[in-house]
Amino acid sequence: MRYSQSFINTLRADPKGETAANARLLIRAGYVDKLMAGSYSFLPLGWRVYQKIENIVREEMNAVGGEEILMPLLHPKEIWNETGRWNDPGVKEIMYQFKTSEGKEFGLSFTHEEVFLDIVRKNSLSYKNLPIRLYHFSTKFRNEPRAKSGLLRGREFIMKDLYSVHATQESLDEFYWQVKEAYLKAYQRMGLKEVKVVEASGGVFTSGHTHEFQVLHPVGEDTTYYCIKCDWAQNKEIYQGRVGDRCPQCSGQIESASSVEVGNIFRFGMVYSEKMNVTFKDAAGASKPLYLGSYGIGMSRCLGLLAEIFNDDKGLAWPESVAPYQIHLVSLGDTKKEAEKIYKELSDSGLEILWDDRDESAGVKLADADLIGAPFRLVVSDKTAAKNNVEVKKRSSEKTELIKSGQIVSYVSSK
Repeated sequence: MRYSQSFINTLRADPKGETAANARLLIRAGYVDKLMAGSYSFLPLGWRVYQKIENIVREEMNAVGGEEILMPLLHPKEIWNETGRWNDPGVKEIMYQFKTSEGKEFGLSFTHEEVFLDIVRKNSLSYKNLPIRLYHFSTKFRNEPRAKSGLLRGREFIMKDLYSVHATQESLDEFYWQVKEAYLKAYQRMGLKEVKVVEASGGVFTSGHTHEFQVLHPVGEDTTYYCIKCDWAQNKEIYQGRVGDRCPQCSGQIESASSVEVGNIFRFGMVYSEKMNVTFKDAAGASKPLYLGSYGIGMSRCLGLLAEIFNDDKGLAWPESVAPYQIHLVSLGDTKKEAEKIYKELSDSGLEILWDDRDESAGVKLADADLIGAPFRLVVSDKTAAKNNVEVKKRSSEKTELIKSGQIVSYVSSK
């Protein structure tokens, strides 16, 4: 992409009134636009990062047998009445509910269990069809009174929902733990290396214990208690002990830290399928209720958390797996001809390039390259071009190197 032809608009200073690092950096670097508190537009750079994250998650969901669909965001009151959740105080606190001029009542989706089960029950199922595992990426709406942390706490946001139905509790349990492992792989691939699987309460979703995926970080509004020796961890809502206690699993020491929830998984059992009469035929031909599981990843929250983690005083510094472009090419002086040749060669090789071909000063171009945060910066100047060289710098390093322009692809691939 040529910078001069792109919709990238950076700011020279932090946007006013933004305290969260992810909001400040993403707005300033031209990744998102803020419509109002808790509501953001993804601009071209931001959408490229989001799509990288989405593709990682999609691959892991497909690997465990998930099939992608898309479900509606506008839900009739009647379907939520079937489970009794429309008038649940916890649901009413966070769900946007409204009445049309004709008197019909609807809600904006904050989850899709009812809609998923409605799809399932419209098809005559036998045990031979099970399990069913469907997922989608969609906008969620929640009446968030504290929408002040950028993409980490929004009134509307993007989530990946996976839903599954099973003939037995054993089948549900087996898939539940498969999804746990798939989530950990997805987080690892997008750059979230230290994700803890945390036992937690079910909130407004279920009375049973669930599991959250928490990243320890000072900006987090959750508190996670965890063992320093093993993988035991609990959310503060269910933890009954104190920091310094011994781990019930390995006798290691318990510590606590602020954390950001980036996903969760639930086993609902038969409670919703019984209420909605969602059944299957077993081997003897008898109708039985299905076992339901639900599994979510906060997609836009992951993007916001990555921005919180991967930055410095100059701007963003994306992991290679989710960066909008692998290479930020900067041409200085009278070098557009040489830079265009490099741009074409790299693009033809399959690398993703943002070429800053603007008529701007070196200071502006280099500052924008640091702010945008691609993993590699290439600089073509009159001095380097005279010797067929290119200056290369990794965003995560202060070191610069000179390499021959024909060696760029092999250099980037080796790093």
